[in-house]
Amino acid sequence: MKKGGMILGLFIAVIAVFVFVNKLHYPSLPIADRSAKEAIDILKESESKIAEIAVEGDSIWYITSSENQGVSIADENIKQMISSNGWEFKERDGAGLFFEKDGRILIATTQMWTGNYVLVKIPGNFKKP
Repeated sequence: MKKGGMILGLFIAVIAVFVFVNKLHYPSLPIADRSAKEAIDILKESESKIAEIAVEGDSIWYITSSENQGVSIADENIKQMISSNGWEFKERDGAGLFFEKDGRILIATTQMWTGNYVLVKIPGNFKKP
């Protein structure tokens, strides 16, 4: 009986390590071709505080760390990135950050993915002059 309990305990420990290493405990991404582990690895390997993780149609998905401080620190990362492309921040309304440039409006939407990470969806044309 003791041997069976040890085997069961070892089996559970192996499964727990597998789940943790592969980030299976994170919720799924709203992006079809990217796993949670891949998205987090891209951000960790990036020299920037915000990293592009996918392009879907006319939108680009980014991930940034909230550093356990909520969305406000993520908002600052987003504002810096978009402002560096000539857009001026106007306001935040709900999950949307509104920017303006040459009479055009850009809306970046945020989504708290986990307690540590925020996903951002931005129209792909924000980098164009």
